[in-house]
Amino acid sequence: MAVNSSIAFDLPPLPTYTLQPRENLLDPLPDNVLALLLPIVAYWALSMVYHYLDVNDYFVEYRLHTPAEVLKRNRVTRWEVVRDVVLQQIIQTVAGLAFVYFDAEETVGREEYDVAVWAQRLRIFQKTIPSLLALVGVDAVGLSKSMSQSGHTILAGALAGGSYPSATQSQILESGAEVLAPAFMGWELAVAGFIFWYFVPALQFMLAICIVDTWQYFLHRAMHLNRWLYGEFIRTLSLISYLTATVTFHSRHHRLYVPYAFGALYNHPFEGFLLDTAGTGIGFLVSGMNTRQAMWFFTMSTIKTVDDHCGYEFPWDPLQHFTSNNAAYHDIHHQSWGIKSNFSQPFFIFWDRLLGTQWTGDIQQRYERARENAQKQVDLDAIKAAEAAPAVTVTEEREHERVIVSPEGPATRTRLRRKTVDSLKGPSHGVPGSVLHN
Repeated sequence: MAVNSSIAFDLPPLPTYTLQPRENLLDPLPDNVLALLLPIVAYWALSMVYHYLDVNDYFVEYRLHTPAEVLKRNRVTRWEVVRDVVLQQIIQTVAGLAFVYFDAEETVGREEYDVAVWAQRLRIFQKTIPSLLALVGVDAVGLSKSMSQSGHTILAGALAGGSYPSATQSQILESGAEVLAPAFMGWELAVAGFIFWYFVPALQFMLAICIVDTWQYFLHRAMHLNRWLYGEFIRTLSLISYLTATVTFHSRHHRLYVPYAFGALYNHPFEGFLLDTAGTGIGFLVSGMNTRQAMWFFTMSTIKTVDDHCGYEFPWDPLQHFTSNNAAYHDIHHQSWGIKSNFSQPFFIFWDRLLGTQWTGDIQQRYERARENAQKQVDLDAIKAAEAAPAVTVTEEREHERVIVSPEGPATRTRLRRKTVDSLKGPSHGVPGSVLHN
């Protein structure tokens, strides 16, 4: 077919594309449903790792608090924590499923086209280079010729305004005619591919992080400055009462003076929805992420939140060094003396620094005092249990007294023999040895 070169192209033409539905990562589970389930799996998987370390006293040298503090300072049982977390995750999943119902089906097939769009933008930028250099007195055309003679043809073409005479391609028009059109250079497609596949997603991720950090900082701070939003937690038995009787929220989370991993999402259900679910949802929508990106974002946000409440300060944990907001930083906020500081969560602390809410006082003596007080309470409980143990033993022994007839002499006499119960040899205080000897 003859090539018609009479048609002028200002830019390399964009390729055509055909859209098709994206295949699910784990068929038959839809990707958008998987994006809701992965954070829950990550939450409990990582939490159980830290819980295993807790109950087996591993890496005690990196713990922020002693087992005695966990036992004496927290004002909520582990069962209550699990109950509230599961309830929040149910609400979070239901809200996500409602959103998924209205979510459009994701498609693939235009990735090559999108990369070419970025390559076109690079070519357009190159066309502005001669004018920009002229502003500072540089002859771009002369410099381009000099570069071309030196063998630097790519740099010469860029300085000349994106002129690459050797880069051409055949293009079939809708009429069926074949024409000669400019083509992209290899470096343009490589840079465009990097922008499309890595740089833009990284920007989207950072934008979503900034949105979540901003949302949670100001809402979190408001919950501490407003008495109604902070309030006091009331124990209730009825589920309806549990959800409606207490309309003040954030004090519930602060019943954990000594945070642990699976208590990260221990909140009032409404607070959990507003602070966590809505915050990450807004970050996802505003940043324009796709579902695959949402899987990473939702899961990493969850992992970061769990890590910030884990109760350990590991020197090798990358999440504790990537940002200044880590377990040690957030733990200060959970203490009675640091509760009006360190509001930032879950990623960066720029709002604390900008608005002067970052804790700057001494913490070592405060932590040591809390450890000593908790240990004294545990020791006192052990003493009380030991003092009460003999009385229990006497009572039990009397229940096992029996009468034995002894035929000694002409008269029958009776005597009492006491049977000792082996199971009551020593006090039983119900406190693990690791607590008493920490």
